[in-house]
Amino acid sequence: MPAALGVVSGAWLDRSLAVNTQALTTLVPSLAYSSANPRNTAFTIRGLGSSVVAVSQANDGLEPGVGFYVDGVYHARPATAAFDFSDIERVEVLRGPQGTLFGKNTTAGAISLTSRLPSFTPAATEELSVGERRLVQARASATGPLVDGVLAYRLSGLLTRRDGVIHNVRTGADQNSVDNQAVRGQLLFTPSASVQLRLVADYSRFGGDCCTQVYLRVGTSLRSASRQYAALAAAAGYAPPSTNPYDRLTDIDAGLGVNTNEGGVAATLDWNLGSATLTSISAWRFWNWDAANDRDYTGLPIQLTQHIPSRQDQVSQELRLASNGNRPLSYVAGLYYFRQVITGQPISIYGGYGAPWLLGSTTSNGTAIPANLLDGYGQTGQTRFAVNSYAAFAEANWKVLPRVTLTGGLRQTWEDKNGQYATTVFGGPTTSNAALISARLSVLRPQSYAAATHDSSLSGRANLAWQVTDRVMAYAGYAQGFKSGGINMSGLPLDSANQPVLATAVIRPERNITWEGGIKSQWWGRRLTLNLAAYHTTVRDFQATVVDSSQTVALRGYLSNIPRVRVQGVEADAALHWGGLTLTGALAYADGRYTDYPKGPCPLEVQTAATTACDLTGKALTGLSRWSETLGADYRLPAGRGEFVLHSDTAWRTSYNGDPSLSRYTWIDGYTLTNASLAWRNRRDGGPGFELGVFARNLFNANYIQNLTIQAGNSGLILGTPSDPRTLGVTLRAWQ
Repeated sequence: MPAALGVVSGAWLDRSLAVNTQALTTLVPSLAYSSANPRNTAFTIRGLGSSVVAVSQANDGLEPGVGFYVDGVYHARPATAAFDFSDIERVEVLRGPQGTLFGKNTTAGAISLTSRLPSFTPAATEELSVGERRLVQARASATGPLVDGVLAYRLSGLLTRRDGVIHNVRTGADQNSVDNQAVRGQLLFTPSASVQLRLVADYSRFGGDCCTQVYLRVGTSLRSASRQYAALAAAAGYAPPSTNPYDRLTDIDAGLGVNTNEGGVAATLDWNLGSATLTSISAWRFWNWDAANDRDYTGLPIQLTQHIPSRQDQVSQELRLASNGNRPLSYVAGLYYFRQVITGQPISIYGGYGAPWLLGSTTSNGTAIPANLLDGYGQTGQTRFAVNSYAAFAEANWKVLPRVTLTGGLRQTWEDKNGQYATTVFGGPTTSNAALISARLSVLRPQSYAAATHDSSLSGRANLAWQVTDRVMAYAGYAQGFKSGGINMSGLPLDSANQPVLATAVIRPERNITWEGGIKSQWWGRRLTLNLAAYHTTVRDFQATVVDSSQTVALRGYLSNIPRVRVQGVEADAALHWGGLTLTGALAYADGRYTDYPKGPCPLEVQTAATTACDLTGKALTGLSRWSETLGADYRLPAGRGEFVLHSDTAWRTSYNGDPSLSRYTWIDGYTLTNASLAWRNRRDGGPGFELGVFARNLFNANYIQNLTIQAGNSGLILGTPSDPRTLGVTLRAWQ
């Protein structure tokens, strides 16, 4: 295929201990994944997508720039990618704008998971892994005929449980635990040689005593010293349980827990008409989310409750006609419909130490603030966001010469979005003092607004591929991507009079232009595969979640457009197969810049009481490592009636900034992560057998920060999610 993409087989996923999308990043260097909790999950490809993961900064009105597909069905919430993989045949990571071949248009790329099909040959697999911190992961699948040659089934399931890796010294609990379950059932109906119908139903649950972060560092601003962390903590007589994040200690006092589930049904029909195949993909999915957080991340009762119960329902229908055979002119054409509705109920309640920490002892006019002014003061509300998306797309490949193929594709998209947001406040001590009422409203204020956006756009791509020899192909391409406007669904920023800025309710569409060229080649009797790609991407009106740094009491995340972003880089990947040895490697270099960003959020170190915006033009793009690399090795050594299998994979990334403000205090250091396993297997050529092995996740016990958050209240406290420590365990696999 003349495009930049990475393909990982299901067998390699199993061997690499890649049980979810986060682990997939150890195999694909241009893919980055970060998650503070399942709702606050973000993908980027080549630095573009949705990169904000701080708790309470996820925004339902922003669609992801990286599409996530399972069996051809688009999953609209990135949160669904937090679930573990189950019975996967392969994963494809497509880089650059997508939308002329299938599904939803995306500006940064797509991740496509394909599960294993039902088979008319009976088979079953079982896998059990146990390890440190009471890790238990069980996976199983079974397939076979129900009506020979006509109807087959496949049933898959998994369970993953693990104790938490962050110890709460206050409660004695080990937090950030894992408790996942998933089941998928499939039917394959083949009434004739030309018709195939695949029905899929799945359900997944993600639970656990999760998710919190730990003390990382403290930054200082130019605000009054009395309103910064050092003075606030001293006044409260407070010290964190550790200032080393890799001690993995917390003392949070509010409730913590996550309970999210998702599922759906899909029907995929393939009908071979002779000269072409008609494909229909119909799907309905749901996603439920609820979690409790301690948003002050301390043992002080600043904020008692923070959670956003949410529900998403989506339906999609895709019709696609693709030509068959190797012809001078081949094509794909299709129609796509997608509808999404998300409802939410934001809930937040402050505690007895909320006022001293967030407001201080006096108001701006000198009125004394009672210490209990925010005790029990809270906010609740209702939100609703709805999307209707329609599209027509087509792509054609024309062999202008026997070894030269010209590709052109177009997509016309129409999208309607509307949102309603309404919150009220309640509780707290009764007061009639105007200054105290105003101070309390600066923390939580009722808001009510409605907004809508209607967009249409033509996007597409063109590509020229030259098959230089039977084993070397060169290509060059141009692509345009489009992402429709978004609606702020987390409340609006406030003006100098503490009123919502209605002009920020809707953000403009995002448009992406990518130039790319590359070479795909095979050498040494096809034992060695070597691919190279270079690209240059510019994004106009890049959609992002930013934090209103002018707020001194409560950090508010809201949607905004960044006028222009540029990312350019070079990527290389290789695979060598030599006897029982398989080596894989990939290297990516990326330079991402905000080329026009005159009114960005201000880094902590330059914030004053009057700070409103800072010029970030020319600064490095948030969340993007300049260099990233993956290396994998798989070696099979025959031994008696079986073989030893040694596997290792390593991922290396250089440092990057983890917050849109690009503060020097939000820098995340680079890291190297290595996984390995050694097993003995008595199975040959895909037949029955078993395997017993040992594994190590994070073999060298690397310490690194996965993501970070600036504490609500703008005190200067920076929190981080530390890496999981080394985990050793054993795995038993069996095949029938």
